[in-house]
Amino acid sequence: MFKKEYRVRITAAALYLSLTLTACGAYGGAQANSGGEDADSSVQAVSVDTVAEVPEYDGAPYVEINDNQPEFTEEELTTEPYEEYSDLDALGRCGEAEACIGEELMPDEERGDISDVKPTGWENKEYDIVDGGYIYNRCHLIGFQLTGENANEENLITGTRYMNTEGMLPFENMVAEYVQETENHVMYRVTPVFDGDNLVASGVQMEAESVEDGGEGICFNIYVYNVQPEIAIDYTTGANWASEEENQDSAGTSDSEASGTGSTDSDSASADIRENSSSKEKTYILNNNTKKFHDPECSSVDNIKEKNKREFTGTREKLIEDGYEPCGKCRP
Repeated sequence: MFKKEYRVRITAAALYLSLTLTACGAYGGAQANSGGEDADSSVQAVSVDTVAEVPEYDGAPYVEINDNQPEFTEEELTTEPYEEYSDLDALGRCGEAEACIGEELMPDEERGDISDVKPTGWENKEYDIVDGGYIYNRCHLIGFQLTGENANEENLITGTRYMNTEGMLPFENMVAEYVQETENHVMYRVTPVFDGDNLVASGVQMEAESVEDGGEGICFNIYVYNVQPEIAIDYTTGANWASEEENQDSAGTSDSEASGTGSTDSDSASADIRENSSSKEKTYILNNNTKKFHDPECSSVDNIKEKNKREFTGTREKLIEDGYEPCGKCRP
């Protein structure tokens, strides 16, 4: 019998999201706090069929995919340790990373410096409201504790502090503890999800299945949101600002500004567009729960619960004054 229970669940004291395991089982015990201070403890883990059907972020760090069942084929399941990383695409973005995790791959030394790696969309800023200060971390697709892979640009993306610590880390810890305790192997795959030519991923899909016990020990398939509560993100560039502020120009000093490189032309153009359109009246769709507003044609609108959906005709400036923030996908 395993000594720990590898399961994440909800309690009334704080938000704990449960892994709803069906065909795969789970021995258990690692609990992971997955909510911000405004999280609703009554939120239940959502499950959708595919990543394309993932709803808009609604307070929980992740949703389950395919009833939480990973999609490794029989041919892919192996106990032979390996790790594979995709080549960067034409925009310099990471792709799928896959490994068979075993003790053979795990590091026996301390993690080194990775500050020289600048993943796409790396427009970092410091906020008092972010745990740890800076909104972005250099997020390993496959965590260092699992393979020892560190300053590898094919394994590092721009991820929010929230996604890194509240979304991904509890599952990485779960896998590491299981492998160290059982000496079994775990198939592990992480796929960053980019919308169009965005430089910052909207989230990551994480899949894992323990091999020797047929998924009894570890089994999950989730999508983790790359969001930061109370911070708005322009996923096309990585620019970000406190959500109560009208635009990122008043949100503080970015790394590029501090180093004297200044903002890019695309950043300036985006700011000009927002400024010029902020006083024009048009129709938006609001999510009164997440306090986000969307273009009516935005694909996220279909995922808003009817009780939270409202149509608004007026200015963008008025919505921001009322505490709403623009959708990161349609960027209204």
